[in-house]
Amino acid sequence: MPDNKHLLRGYLAAAATLVMWSGFSLVSRLGGKSILTPYDIFALRLITASLVILPFAGSLPAGIWRDGRLWLLAILGNLLYCLLVYQGFKYAPAAHGAILLAGLQPFLISAIVWLIAGTRPGPMRSVGLVLIATGIVCAAMPYFTHWSADSVIGDLLILLSSISWAFYSVFAARWGYAAWTLTRAVALGSAVLYLPVYVLWLPKELAAAPLSMIVIQSIFQGVIATILAMLTYLKAISILGTERAAAFLALVPIVTGIIAVPLLDEALTAWLLSGLFFVSLGSYIASRYGATPIRN
Repeated sequence: MPDNKHLLRGYLAAAATLVMWSGFSLVSRLGGKSILTPYDIFALRLITASLVILPFAGSLPAGIWRDGRLWLLAILGNLLYCLLVYQGFKYAPAAHGAILLAGLQPFLISAIVWLIAGTRPGPMRSVGLVLIATGIVCAAMPYFTHWSADSVIGDLLILLSSISWAFYSVFAARWGYAAWTLTRAVALGSAVLYLPVYVLWLPKELAAAPLSMIVIQSIFQGVIATILAMLTYLKAISILGTERAAAFLALVPIVTGIIAVPLLDEALTAWLLSGLFFVSLGSYIASRYGATPIRN
């Protein structure tokens, strides 16, 4: 069993991921409301990340680019995830994204672990998941009672991206790659697959976008979201397991909703405060009784 110091490192990594994931929904929504296309935002993410990572590419393990599992992780955790989520944020508010991305992860990951390994959540973890569900419903109420066709499209795209991320999380833990190796391989592999397509065929609005928005999206998406958040998230799931880490990160919708009050002029409602209580309690219970990582 991991000792207390080892567990503390896992929870510190999860806390850092919590902050950065909350910022991801907010910054991505800012980009979605701008003139930038989702394809521009993803290109900025990959270009910036690649420039930072390239000096370290030479130390990647030999034969890594012949590993089909790494290419699958690049598709699930970066290509498919980002293209869906950035398109979704063109239509859906930040709070929708945070609820559907992080809030649903404990349920999606538990379902995938059950499907792959046959591991069912225990009684106490089930209690935690029910409390998280209650909190998510409370937090979502102000946002989903008045919906539009655009909002439904955005929510569906973000839900699909959340499913893609859940598969990525489970497979990353199952296959046990080192965090820094996986971060470099996913970022560079995605750039090789995507950037030529973007340059040749996809719509672009970079020339019309304010420089400040380009800089914000480049730094946050390329450095914080792609590199730092990936490293802390992979460290968290390697120590805590995918299910316990995901339960802790169920707090992202609440943190995002609170920060969105001053940043995006969203209301701090009684529903959101109720969600804070239930998700916090449920995350604590589910984190204490999460399953261990599944391995080959």
